[in-house]
Amino acid sequence: MADPGREGGQVRRVLLSLAALGFAVAAAAATPEDRLSAVFEAIEANRVDEALKRVDALLRDYPNFRLAYLVRGDLLLARSRPLLTFGNVVKTVPQDRIEGLREEALARLRAMRSRPSEDRLPRYVLQLHPGQKHVLVVDSRRSRLYVFGNDQGRPRLVADFYVTLGKNGVEKTREGDQKTPIGVYHVTGNLPRSKLTDFYGAGAFPINYPNEWDRRRGRNGHGIWLHGVPADLYSRPPRASDGCLVFANPDLESIGRYVQVGTTPVIIADAIEWSDAASVDAERRSLNAALEQWRADWQGRDTERYLGHYSQRFGAGGGQDYAAWAAHKRAVNAAKSWIKIELSRVAMFRYPREGDFVVVSFEQDYRSSTLSTTMRKRQYWIKEEGRWKIL
Repeated sequence: MADPGREGGQVRRVLLSLAALGFAVAAAAATPEDRLSAVFEAIEANRVDEALKRVDALLRDYPNFRLAYLVRGDLLLARSRPLLTFGNVVKTVPQDRIEGLREEALARLRAMRSRPSEDRLPRYVLQLHPGQKHVLVVDSRRSRLYVFGNDQGRPRLVADFYVTLGKNGVEKTREGDQKTPIGVYHVTGNLPRSKLTDFYGAGAFPINYPNEWDRRRGRNGHGIWLHGVPADLYSRPPRASDGCLVFANPDLESIGRYVQVGTTPVIIADAIEWSDAASVDAERRSLNAALEQWRADWQGRDTERYLGHYSQRFGAGGGQDYAAWAAHKRAVNAAKSWIKIELSRVAMFRYPREGDFVVVSFEQDYRSSTLSTTMRKRQYWIKEEGRWKIL
């Protein structure tokens, strides 16, 4: 006859083994930030031993994660006395370094506690064209990059990552100001680790700063990249770069899977404006209607109505003012007997910090009695007295 006590002991040992296995599998599947969040949750629930076990497991897998060491030191100290602040135990390390780790911890905690709900959308992403599979949106205040997928032209949140920005904050205006630019950009290249020094970690994705709008505003500088960190670091504090967007190497590798060189938009804002889908849809419909009317008036050779879609502040390039450009357009259109225009692959992104200001890009197939061209065109639309106009 079987011994019930012995059987019960065996069952308990099996259950404990399965629980340990489940913990190990979950740890292997979770990201380092997920695992750090679990440590913070255990600390908040006053489960210090569990928190210590989790942070030790994290450090075994990521021995260069400096923030985790600071957390571990606090946990050990908490066994003997109450903690007054975060980062109590390190007296020989410069305080600015400790402060940087504190700021990183707070940024990660805020992200854990305030992940946007599925019904909230970034107001900047009005429309993605079919070839843009993802868009990257940066919330500088939260030190967070959000990846949105293209769900029939509308953004859908698929991932988010901690990011380090410029030492002196955002809104770059000149070379060497150690600020991260604010604006709408796109990825222009993919530089592999093998072609870079260890400083850039897992690789780099340059963006097109300064773009056309930056140049019109007199902003300069160059070399703004999304890149990784040296091998001896896991991450850097929220404000520690010379203007680039810097990620933990595993995070950069994950982001790389969403990037299409020459296509993926990168929108950098000081703080993301979140909106509901109905409001975003209404603004998209309004701007699409204005764009279609612009196309129809041009195709119909109604030159005065066509010119009415442009702001008096419109800059045609080459130093030409609106009046000179309008006179040229009148002469060109008068010489044509017919015009046919088709627009496709339309993308629309509201510009951060610029109010009712949207960058619109599209493929333009232009045919007329004297000329035929196909090109990718970019326009800047602004609301003037309640009406969308091209600036």
